[in-house]
Amino acid sequence: MCRQKLMCRRKRLAILMLWVLALGGLLGAAAQAAPADDPAVRIKDIARILGDRPNQLTGLGLVTGLEGTGDSSTSLANVQMVANMLRNFGVTVPPERLRVRNVAAVTVTAELPPFARNGDRIDVLVSSLGDAKSLQGGVLLLTPLRGADGRVYAVAQGPVSIGGFNVRRGGAAVEKNHPTVGIVPGGATVEVEVPAELATQDRVTLVLREPDFTTAARVAEVINRTFTPQTARAVDKSTVEVVLPAAYREEPVSFIAALEELPVRPDGVARIVVNERTGTIVVGHQVRLSTVAVAQGNLSVRIVSRPEVSQPPPFSGGETVVTPGAEITAEEGQGHMVVLPSPVAVQDLVDALNGVGATPRDIIAILQAIKAAGALHGELIIQ
Repeated sequence: MCRQKLMCRRKRLAILMLWVLALGGLLGAAAQAAPADDPAVRIKDIARILGDRPNQLTGLGLVTGLEGTGDSSTSLANVQMVANMLRNFGVTVPPERLRVRNVAAVTVTAELPPFARNGDRIDVLVSSLGDAKSLQGGVLLLTPLRGADGRVYAVAQGPVSIGGFNVRRGGAAVEKNHPTVGIVPGGATVEVEVPAELATQDRVTLVLREPDFTTAARVAEVINRTFTPQTARAVDKSTVEVVLPAAYREEPVSFIAALEELPVRPDGVARIVVNERTGTIVVGHQVRLSTVAVAQGNLSVRIVSRPEVSQPPPFSGGETVVTPGAEITAEEGQGHMVVLPSPVAVQDLVDALNGVGATPRDIIAILQAIKAAGALHGELIIQ
């Protein structure tokens, strides 16, 4: 059985070598005939308008109505916040006398979207600040949400949804999801609008989400070809400055809408992303290999349990005993050198290795070795 497996493995590797050699010749001819076919996408999918950005809000609040799963008395923040709230309502209670297991101190965060208007509702995220066991069934009290400048831009209040449950009875516990983090859908009301300008001095600035000089130049070229030759100018690898045409000076939104629908072919750095924990390999189509030879040997270890029976001599008074035994065999397959002619895409190498049953960990090791040899032209990112 082992010989048959070894012969099959050698046969598959030989077929792989012939297949890769033939594929290398085809790819070499194709590379000379036509460039890579990059997909065309809309400008709005790879860039944003300068000024069109969200703002982060944060605040500290109290969640009440918990079923004994709130902060303990050792959580000083919870006790002090409850005492301050009672004092604001005219009730004075010393903090050391408070025992509030149905209240939890929480941090409240939200993202204020661009161009949000007074009265708009936004979602808020609530997370425990102390040692609360669960926020299930709790209600967030009125909490001001402040920006980086210290101003209050929204106020939040409402029932907390944790999207799960946490049940504890008699020393047993059943839990689903994370019970100390929840959301209040539409729980914050915008009170102050953030001023934003799309066009300044009759100009609109595009900011690429993935900065790249080639992509910026292509965006400017597409805009100039669609409107006038002097409409757009690539300032750097992430910024494209666009002049508003005279017909759109009074309607910049219409111009931006037309601008975002223009198709462009983005470019990027050749990159391979490898996740060793999950064995995931993502290869960009721009990655290429120089001529390189790859050899990998296979080591197969087989352990078979063979129990042995020990029979005592007749009339000796002994007992029959079964003792465990094991047979261990190790077999190393013959290494095969595979020559990959240039140019060959890395994806073709990965597909070929997958075809002969190579594991993701083997492919990762081969890619790392090729990169160390200087034959892999691209950025190798290992997570």
